[in-house]
Amino acid sequence: MATMYDVTPSELVSAAAQELKKSKSVKLPDWAKVVKTGPAQEHPPLLKDWWYQRAASVLRKVSMRGPIGVSKIRGFYGKKKNRGVRPEHFYKGSGKIIRVVLQQLEEEGLIKKVEKGIHKGKIITPKGQSLLDKVIKKHGTGGTKKTEA
Repeated sequence: MATMYDVTPSELVSAAAQELKKSKSVKLPDWAKVVKTGPAQEHPPLLKDWWYQRAASVLRKVSMRGPIGVSKIRGFYGKKKNRGVRPEHFYKGSGKIIRVVLQQLEEEGLIKKVEKGIHKGKIITPKGQSLLDKVIKKHGTGGTKKTEA
């Protein structure tokens, strides 16, 4: 069976985003139509369904790295800001977007909050893992097949 690492991340995220569009809890808030995704961005996202893409991407990150919190996830979506003639400076992504996406995924039952020793954060639930497995099974190896010599 193919795993998450056998499918290219972009294919997995876009296919999972299509599945998340069908869910009741994951939906685009009204304020998200005009918001930037971080302080280093100059414009709001151009894609219409960017919220579902971000939700699927966050679900994948939680699956790979859980238990993980908002601050660590913000670092994945940050970038360097162009500050003109001054040197570039790294800024983390928007925390509000990550928090709301995590709340929506938790409401849908795809992730849950845990404490493992000193680590607190979100991990994927069996329901969330089955959603990812279903998407992986549908899309197969995603063009990353190894050829034998």
